[in-house]
Amino acid sequence: MATSTAPASRSGLFADPREDWLAQHTEDIIDPARPIVDPHHHLWDRGGLRYMIEEMAADIASGHNVIATVYVDCRSMYRAHGPEAFRPVGEVEFANGVAAMAASGGYGKAAICAGIVSHVNLTLGDGAKAVLEAEIAASNGRFRGIRHSSAWDADPNVAGMYANRPKGLLLDSTFRKGFACLAPLGLSFDAWLFHPQIGELTDLARAFPDTKIVLDHCGGPAGIGRFAGRREEVFPEWKASIQEIARCPNVVVKLGGLAMCLLGYDFHLRPKPPSSEEAAAAWRPYVETCIEAFGPDRCMFESNFPPDKGQCSYQVIFNVFKRLAAQYSEAEKTALFSKTATDFYKLKLD
Repeated sequence: MATSTAPASRSGLFADPREDWLAQHTEDIIDPARPIVDPHHHLWDRGGLRYMIEEMAADIASGHNVIATVYVDCRSMYRAHGPEAFRPVGEVEFANGVAAMAASGGYGKAAICAGIVSHVNLTLGDGAKAVLEAEIAASNGRFRGIRHSSAWDADPNVAGMYANRPKGLLLDSTFRKGFACLAPLGLSFDAWLFHPQIGELTDLARAFPDTKIVLDHCGGPAGIGRFAGRREEVFPEWKASIQEIARCPNVVVKLGGLAMCLLGYDFHLRPKPPSSEEAAAAWRPYVETCIEAFGPDRCMFESNFPPDKGQCSYQVIFNVFKRLAAQYSEAEKTALFSKTATDFYKLKLD
């Protein structure tokens, strides 16, 4: 039985994880002692898909030294009753409960959900403040910010579940009134969009220079729908947008989300899952472009599990990142794997 209040529809942007398929390829852990803060994962139980603390803990236990994680908005466990605007508070209560479970030590040593990013409908304008305050109160000090997805594309084969979302949300004046509530409360904004929309986020970041923003999933480079088969044409456009938004000092970027179907690679359709060498070769241009533009101290590697689990295991995905980070100094590696995330989300780690 699904225990989330979110609909059980598929997003169209990622493949469902298959444990038996993933088990066909295992790897030795590269640099196993390196501390990792995973700054972007979800937990849900809906539509026959379950990824809760037990599944997360099992992935973490597969070898990498994950010391803490950040839970990010995915419409899990919204309240079934009460005012619509306040229903996302249930997600904060849920994630905080998971954090308490993790703090017991019964699910491994990682501080799962050490930081919580949920959702508030910023088109409430000034009314968003009361909901933000309710989420702060519900979090036992773990609430760090929100994500209000703005992903939209005119092509439904790109947009997937976001096809009915509003166009130009980040430019909307009422949305921006809600957005203005974040910085005074010390809260950040996670931005999930597709690469043609990066310019809109750049405009928002310049309009609110005191608000901390993180660009999720390398800015959502798309390789499906109208972008399919056009990688050589699309990549320079994406790269130029990344270089431009990186000029905003209040913006950082999460390096991940590249194992979703959105990017246009077919790893999930192959007889066996990719090795870390194969995935690193595919993702290197995107990751290196982001690190070059933002600098390691404004970049953080993310699992984006379980969506990215549709194409590779937790072992493989962080081995990919370690391969891609091999060229950087020890201080830069520390930033990429833990310090940027710890600082951005103000995590209190023992």
